[in-house]
Amino acid sequence: MFRTLRRPDAFAVTLAAAGILAITMGIRQSQGLFISPMNTSTGLGIATISFALAIGQFTWGAIQPIAGAAADRYGPRAVLIAGVLALSLGSAVTPFIESSFGLTVSLGLLFAMGSGAASFSVLIGAAAQRLPLESRGTASGVINAGGSFGQFVFAPVLQKLIQLTGWMGAMWAMAAMTLLALPLINKLTGTQQPPVQHHEEDTGALRAIRNAFKDRSYILLHAGFFTCGFHIAFLVTHLPGEVDLCGLPPSVASWSLAIIGLANIFGSLYAGSCVSRYRSKYVLAGMYGSRVLLIALYLLLPKTEWTFYAFAAGLGFTWLATVPPTATIVGKLFGVRYLATLFGMTLLSHQIGGFLGAWLGGLSLTMLGDYSWMWYADMALAAFAALVNLPIKEAPIKPATAAA
Repeated sequence: MFRTLRRPDAFAVTLAAAGILAITMGIRQSQGLFISPMNTSTGLGIATISFALAIGQFTWGAIQPIAGAAADRYGPRAVLIAGVLALSLGSAVTPFIESSFGLTVSLGLLFAMGSGAASFSVLIGAAAQRLPLESRGTASGVINAGGSFGQFVFAPVLQKLIQLTGWMGAMWAMAAMTLLALPLINKLTGTQQPPVQHHEEDTGALRAIRNAFKDRSYILLHAGFFTCGFHIAFLVTHLPGEVDLCGLPPSVASWSLAIIGLANIFGSLYAGSCVSRYRSKYVLAGMYGSRVLLIALYLLLPKTEWTFYAFAAGLGFTWLATVPPTATIVGKLFGVRYLATLFGMTLLSHQIGGFLGAWLGGLSLTMLGDYSWMWYADMALAAFAALVNLPIKEAPIKPATAAA
């Protein structure tokens, strides 16, 4: 699986990107743990807090193509540093916020812009520019697994910090931990290893975007990734609320999120290996289709802690493992010169779905008292995503040549 990363420079670049994503995504994917204690402390209401986090879901996606374009034009180093600092600042100021507008600015804008600028589009784009062609698929799986590992680590740690120091203390601790990503940025972007030249036509970012949106396969990829965002944002934001509705302790939610992260490490690595053997559109269709079955099983089973853990393990295997095949399709269709920009556009679609998943989940709980209709909507969208990926025109996988 890792034979394409045997070169020390390729391995170092990949691990640095994975480490940065472990911190930024691990922190971002644990936000749902703060909703209940924040609501109890501030009295702002679940719907208000959910809306601020929904704005954050959209902002995280909206910043991806902007950060990707900036990284493509000026280099990823400054973009990543700015992202890490903004993420830390957003966490640090949130405990001082007393209004819905302030919460939207701190978590919905600062926090989300920072985590987005130091996330998939810039990191995968930066790595792809520094890796040989044959290493990119596996590297994207390893980088994605880094984000999942971060979720596995940060979810239980932050839950324990909330219990020991309160949600405010946990937020400040989170701001400090974010800064651990800064030393890794130099490992990824250091000038001692120049970017690999892939000899692709430089059309300019705007023309590359216009040309991409004329491609039907790219549009279909966006449609499927939109539903993925809905699914993930709904769960990462409202799984703690679902656990509470079932009368289970908060630790079940934190460990469920951790299990999702742990399972997705293996799912991401497996996805990274699959894209070198199978067409990525089939990998995506299988992942989305599995979610329909898993949600149906969850709805039928008794709501015990072991049901949540098994559900988390099943969903976690495909959680963000959709990223490697999606990025691979974008790279196949358009090359890597503007991969950060064009993959960033797909992440924007992902997060428009994320906005709806986070916001409608809060409205569902406030207006209906539970998440029943959200589960049904999630199943329908997952089935749609599985089907819409099949018509994508993707070149067949070429047999790997033997190493010289």
